[in-house]
Amino acid sequence: MSIPSGTLRIGFIGAGGIVRTRHLPNLKLIPGLEFVAVCNQRRATAEVIARDFGIAEVMDDWKALIARPDLHAIWIGTPPYMHAELTLAALAAGKHVFCQARMAMNLPQAREMLAAAQSRPNQVTMLCPPPHGMRGDPTVRRLLKDNVLGKLLHFRLQAFNDAWANPTTPAHWRQKIELSGQNILSVGIYAEVLGKWLGHPLELHATRHVFHPDRQGYHVQIPDWVTVTGRWPNDLFGTLEWSGVAQAAHHEQLELYGDAGTLVYDFTEDRLYVALNGQKSLHERPIRAEEQGQWTVEQDFIHAIRTGTQPEPSFATGVKYMEFLDSIWAT
Repeated sequence: MSIPSGTLRIGFIGAGGIVRTRHLPNLKLIPGLEFVAVCNQRRATAEVIARDFGIAEVMDDWKALIARPDLHAIWIGTPPYMHAELTLAALAAGKHVFCQARMAMNLPQAREMLAAAQSRPNQVTMLCPPPHGMRGDPTVRRLLKDNVLGKLLHFRLQAFNDAWANPTTPAHWRQKIELSGQNILSVGIYAEVLGKWLGHPLELHATRHVFHPDRQGYHVQIPDWVTVTGRWPNDLFGTLEWSGVAQAAHHEQLELYGDAGTLVYDFTEDRLYVALNGQKSLHERPIRAEEQGQWTVEQDFIHAIRTGTQPEPSFATGVKYMEFLDSIWAT
């Protein structure tokens, strides 16, 4: 598809959660866009979205939406079980594709999506990035590039919450393997964040468990607790733990230890702490305003279409975190 120099016309498939609260409001601020059509599992929801954001038409058939010749881009906001099918269909129809995270149900689907994107280099593909650590991302990268911690030795990541702690509640769609596939808690999110900061693991060993498998007659297979140990490049070792059943726990934190210092990133508060040059306690390292990472997801996708570039997170990035998840299920 040629890159449009005038109005860029977008169709939306899936219109819940983040699409309604973040993507559509931010897209509305970008000039030169037209919201042509929306298709959602519940038509009533799609009608509300269309009214609130000026989307011209509500459609019941996503295949018909993708086939429309007047669309330049497809914005996918469904759960993971539809991502691969929608992406492959949209690319085959010559459309640019923005896909909500997590990328796919499993690694084979993710690789199929990547292959399809690579075979159509003139079409822009992008995944939704995680907001986790986005504010401090430039600062953390700079500190690591400047080698302020010396040789990195080991790290610890802990992401605990109590979202699934009540065993009497019904299964959330994120706990249903037929909707979420192999995606577990925030594992893919932090695999992506760590990939930017530390690279990708060379080997992983995982233990996983479902503490509350019976959810009102639904058998949960997706773990609500996972612990991972592994080795990263340059003999960096990591211990990572996720829990959705940690009562009263609401903390997500990375502790990174080098032979010259320590860095702690509090993802819950988006605060950075360091101990350097022999300091015996942590001190907050202010994230300078001019260095703060910003949410520019929607602008990045539209800019890539208009300039013929490929943005991040790419499908290749998505495959990397799906490989991480695949390793957990394989052990």
